Amino acid sequence: MEPEENSTCESCKTFGQKCSHVVKKQRTKFYIIRRCIAMLVCWRDNNSDRNNRDRNTS
Repeated sequence: MEPEENSTCESCKTFGQKCSHVVKKQRTKFYIIRRCIAMLVCWRDNNSDRNNRDRNTS
């Protein structure tokens, strides 16, 4: 994995551009994490509903 200072945009010259680039990367990471959590919660809810149905039909 690259060091953090090398992962910023090389063409970004100003401090504002660098900050904007970092914010955009962080926003992307949080979006991915949010989607993964939502998927896991939905999977867990769906799986627990299925288990409850199986117990009730037995």
